[in-house]
Amino acid sequence: MKVALQTFLAAMLGLVLAASAAPASAQDAAGHGPAVTIDLEGPIGPATARYVKEALATAAERRATVVILRLNTPGGLATSMREIIVDVVGSTVPVIGYVAPSGAHAASAGTYILYATHVAAMAPGTNLGAATPVQIGAPPPGLPAGRDDRKDGTPPPPAPAQDAMTAKVTNDAVALIRSLAELRGRNADWAERAVREAASLSAAGALQAGVIDLVARSPAELLEAVDGRTVEVTGRGQVRLATKGLAIETIETGWLIQLLSVISNPNIAFILMLAGIYGLVIEFSSPGVIAPGVIGTICLLLGLYGLNMLPINYAGLALMLLGVALLIVETVNTTVVVGLGGLVSFLLGAALLFKIEAPGYRLSWTLVGGATIMLAGLVMVVTGALWRARRSPVRTGAQAMRGLAAEVLDWSGGTGHVLAHGERWQAQAAELLTSGETVEVTDIKDLTLLVRRRPARSVPEGGMP
Repeated sequence: MKVALQTFLAAMLGLVLAASAAPASAQDAAGHGPAVTIDLEGPIGPATARYVKEALATAAERRATVVILRLNTPGGLATSMREIIVDVVGSTVPVIGYVAPSGAHAASAGTYILYATHVAAMAPGTNLGAATPVQIGAPPPGLPAGRDDRKDGTPPPPAPAQDAMTAKVTNDAVALIRSLAELRGRNADWAERAVREAASLSAAGALQAGVIDLVARSPAELLEAVDGRTVEVTGRGQVRLATKGLAIETIETGWLIQLLSVISNPNIAFILMLAGIYGLVIEFSSPGVIAPGVIGTICLLLGLYGLNMLPINYAGLALMLLGVALLIVETVNTTVVVGLGGLVSFLLGAALLFKIEAPGYRLSWTLVGGATIMLAGLVMVVTGALWRARRSPVRTGAQAMRGLAAEVLDWSGGTGHVLAHGERWQAQAAELLTSGETVEVTDIKDLTLLVRRRPARSVPEGGMP
């Protein structure tokens, strides 16, 4: 009996170890967790990529059955789009791309992401496409990049540098979206048209063209429609989805992602950087105020962090900082040339700062113009104040004391004390003075005032004194 019991326990232990080592068991394939929703709303940027990465990790920790990636985006940064694609393709939880609600769209970068998902779906009244890279521009209408319409077989002329760069970027985007289409078994030819010709499709047209897998009116209908489908999941192989009747949970964006989304906006980063520079200038010009320096430092660091996450031109950033520095010099040493040079440098730097034209990531020229006007106004106000201060009478030192009226407090011989500017001073005079008499300061020697009796005011004939 003892031997039989040991054999039975060893066999059970072997079965448990074999079941735990199986790459994709029947239970894993069926799934027993919820359906997790990730909302990808608005322009795609660094904050979006981080949100998707963290949400997919959270879904894996919760042992979710599927992830519903709801798309409603005009596009965004190519770098952030590629990060999301890498995370979606490498996800151990099946990802269902869903363009919703009705009226939403998955344009530009959204189309690439939808192609990367394990199952692609759209709600009625939605559209996708127009995936031409916009950082450099699209090829001329009717002439796809990298082709030539010559009929005589002669070689095409060398392409200009800009056309060559456009063809390079476009062909790279075509290769990416075709590889995603081949990975998921979707229409690769239309995907190439979406890149080269900015083609777009409605939900019904996308389903008919084989671009998406199904059309669903709601997430519940979507889960019911994909139930029983088999998808290829990284690290798990072929997985059969069991999604009918699953509870739906939404992973919200945390405060850190929301803050990242705000400061990675080019206009907000631009404002933060300027506010930081202003705060530090005020602190340096008036040491001890503290608040402007602290707030300025925080704003400057946040602005630089936001700019660091965006594809910027560092020469443009250097020109902007040089322009601000020249304007500060103008307030200290008033010249016209330095001030104009600072404004020109600031405008050129703002024009060169961002190398992108993606939706939602364009720098507002209204904002740049307003900032330039504010800088020019600040320089004019400070310069005017300095000019008036230079022309105003001296209010401190010996020069400010000359001609000042003082009251004699006590007097003995040629010395005594007088009250001037509310202060008690030692005084000397070449004449005998009396207490209470008003005198005039002629000079100051060390800490002693030289005074004299105030000359009597002349009285006009027949008038009053």
